[in-house]
Amino acid sequence: MTTRRIFLKNVSQILAVSAVGLPVASRAAAAKLEENDPQAMALGYKDDTKQVDQSKFPNHNAAQRCGDCQLYQGGTAANGPCTIFSGKIVEANGWCSAYTKKTG
Repeated sequence: MTTRRIFLKNVSQILAVSAVGLPVASRAAAAKLEENDPQAMALGYKDDTKQVDQSKFPNHNAAQRCGDCQLYQGGTAANGPCTIFSGKIVEANGWCSAYTKKTG
């Protein structure tokens, strides 16, 4: 019984460390999205939502930011992957025209 309990405890710790470590490793391997990237330019991506050209994107609201978008995969981090930009790293304070408010 003790051996099984120790085994299960060790496995759960390894899995927890692996789960926490994967997003960090993925973030380190992914490239930062540059504003001059063709796809970023097409979607009006800016690292800072306050820098968006309101005349080009009239539906933009300065309160909208990547960190509050459903496509942002960075949790509460200052930057993280975005599914719309092939997993490239975007700034949580950034914005693009694909913005979709997170539900819940």
